[in-house]
Formats: sequence, structure tokens, C-alpha cells
Amino acid sequence: MKPIQVGLLGIGTVGSGVWDVLNRNADEIQRRAGRAIRIVQVADKDTRKAQAIVKKRARVLSDGFALVKDRNIDIVVELVGGHTVARELVLEAIRRGKHVVTANKALLAMHGNEIFKAAQEKGVMVAFEASVAGGIPIIKALREGLAANRIEWIAGIINGTSNFILSEMRARGLPFAAVLKEAQKKGYAEADPSFDIEGVDAAHKLTILSALAFGIPMQFAKAYTEGIAKLTQEDIRYAEELGYRIKLLGITKRVEKGIELRVHPTLIPARRLIANVEGVMNAILVKGDAVGATMYYGAGAGSQPTASAVVADLVDVTRLITADPEHRVPHLAFQPDRLAKDPILPIGEVRTSYYLRMRVKDRPGVLADITRILADSRISIDAMVQKEPGEGEQRVDIVMLTHLAIEKNVDAAMAKIEKLPTVLGKVTRIRLEELL
Repeated sequence: MKPIQVGLLGIGTVGSGVWDVLNRNADEIQRRAGRAIRIVQVADKDTRKAQAIVKKRARVLSDGFALVKDRNIDIVVELVGGHTVARELVLEAIRRGKHVVTANKALLAMHGNEIFKAAQEKGVMVAFEASVAGGIPIIKALREGLAANRIEWIAGIINGTSNFILSEMRARGLPFAAVLKEAQKKGYAEADPSFDIEGVDAAHKLTILSALAFGIPMQFAKAYTEGIAKLTQEDIRYAEELGYRIKLLGITKRVEKGIELRVHPTLIPARRLIANVEGVMNAILVKGDAVGATMYYGAGAGSQPTASAVVADLVDVTRLITADPEHRVPHLAFQPDRLAKDPILPIGEVRTSYYLRMRVKDRPGVLADITRILADSRISIDAMVQKEPGEGEQRVDIVMLTHLAIEKNVDAAMAKIEKLPTVLGKVTRIRLEELL
């Protein structure tokens, strides 16, 4: 049978990994796919680098559009990143009847609805396992392995850079800025790390997971994002004393009023497996009504792990390339005409528990004033620690953990507490999830 002809857009870190894996494991892959899969064209602006990698075993171009327009290409692998030129390339490939494999989470989170609609109309596949959590097969798990379940929630560590920073801050007692510099030296963080540390990268991935879990369109613009730059050693230490660890989590839940879609630092009980995921590793918890909680753990980035997912998609597309489009697994797990219209809840409507830390003057009656405000806002206290003031100190930290509360009520209570003359500065608020 004629080999599948693949065009590779971008041969950087992931692209070179795809080239390596596909060639190194060619026989094994052919046995699995039923026919050979060969990269016959590579498009990259740095043609000299591309030539050095492929060593004349594939045609090298500088123009990605020339590649996608070539009638001999069966599958286009998009690894150029971004969501402008990548969008144009992917849509052009679809218009020309080519299947697409992509690792581009930003592209799908922002333009996935348009891309999947175009692919559906043209009868081609868009595969995207590598777009979330590198080599962890979470997309396939949600689309196929958990198809019998009504998914209740997903909570994931889906950004390795932020997880490395928080792990080092906890283990070594270092401040955020110092660990960020170390992450940049090790190559875990970009020169501009804002997408990672501000939660944007995780929100792109969570948008995709939420769409797959609940059968809703991609809605990245409605995701709440909060990063880790403001976390302090004090809060990491207090959380540890209370039996919790702080992780940057992407959380999406099905609740009565709609879908929660949020990324933020979160206290998790230290006894939970996911609380013990350290360094640059990723982990995703999925709660289904039949299967219960399942966890998926592994390398969330890197050349070889991500290439593993890209090549797995190539095998899947090759197996199904002659299948009736109506009998393929739908892009977003649910039939395209059966997507739900559940609203994404604004963060003020989210109901969760909270860690609150406030610095106060060491005077009688302070605690009574604070607890009265919380009670008036329908917020009950689960645990509380009042730290002893240092010698000669006239101020003290109070740390509270609340029971479940609605965020807008917590916001209102915090505003009132901060106006008390005995409260010094802003109240620190971190959300808390038991993940049961």
C-alpha cells in the first residue's frame, strides 16, 4: 500500500522530535498503522537548520503555503506555533482536503470552533493530542476511554514551568523571582515567561479539555486566569502547616448553573497524589460519574514526549483515512450537532473554599470584627491559625480556611475587612479544592 505522505510545518524542538521518532520507529509504526508514514516535505524559515536535520531525506521549503498546497501531501503536521499564520495554514490545508495534526493549544483554544467546522464540512480530520500535556494521552482518554461517563470535573497541573517554580519555592524556601531566573537558565521558562506564570498557557489547554469533557464549543475568552507571581513564601509555609500544598491548577466543572473554567493557584490537601507532582511534570485528574477519579501523569512538554503524541495522531489518522467521515470519532468527542450551550460561569459565581490571610494589629476584638463580617457574608470558618507576634511586634498574621462559599460574597467580605482600622494592607485570598 502506498505510504502516507506527510508535510511538516516547523522543525524546531517538537518538529525535530517528530522527525526522529517517525524515522527511528518506522517499522513499529508501520505495523501499527497498516502502512508506512513518511515525512516527504518540511517547511521552515531556517532552511539551513532544516536541511541539517533531514539530510536530503525530505524536500525542504521556506514557504509553508507551498507545502499545504502540494496535492501529493496527505497529512499536514502544524508545529509553527502562534495563532495567526498557523490558522491560515491549517485552514488552507483543510480547504485542499488534507488532514491536519497539530500541537498548537493557542490556535485551537482561540480558533478551534472555526477549524473544526471547516474540517467537518470538508470531511477531513484534525488531530490534536499533543496540544495538551505533551506525551500524556489525555485527549484520547476524554474522547474515547471515558466516553461512557458523564464527566463531573477536571483539575490539572498543565503548565510545567509554573509547577517547577512552585515546587522549588516550597522545597528550597526561595522567593518567586529567584526561582523564575533559575527556570529560565534551565530552559524551562522563556525569556518572556508571562504566558506560563500568568496562567494563559494553562487556560489555552483547559479550554480544550473543557470542550471535550462537556461537549461545548471552545470559549477561551471566558476563562478566568490568575498567575503565580504574587505568591509568597509565607503563604506556601502556612499552607504546608495546615496540611496543604499550593499548585497552579486548571479547573473546569459542570455545576447547576453552567460550566466553571478557571486557572489559578490552589490549595490542595498534601495527601492527594496530584499535590505531590513536582518539577516540570504534568498531572490531570478527571472525575467521571461511573469510573470515579482517574489521574494521568507524565512529561507535559519536551521534544520526545510531545513528538510521541504527534506521531500517535499520525497513526490514528492513517488508520481512519479511508473511513466514512460520519463514523470517525468527533473532534470534540460529541457529535457536532449535539454540542451543548451551557454558559461559562463568571468567577464571581464560582463556589469553592478559600484560604484567607490578613495581617492585623495585635489588639483585643480584632478577630471578633473579622468573624462578624464573614458571618454576615454567609462565610463559615473551617480552620483558623493566629500566629504569635515576634518580640516587640505589634502586628500578627491570621490565617483562615473557609467552608464552601460563593466568590462574590468572599470579595465583598474582603473589601469590608480591609477597611477595618486594625487590618494592615490587603487580604491574601487563595482558592482551595479538596478534589474529592
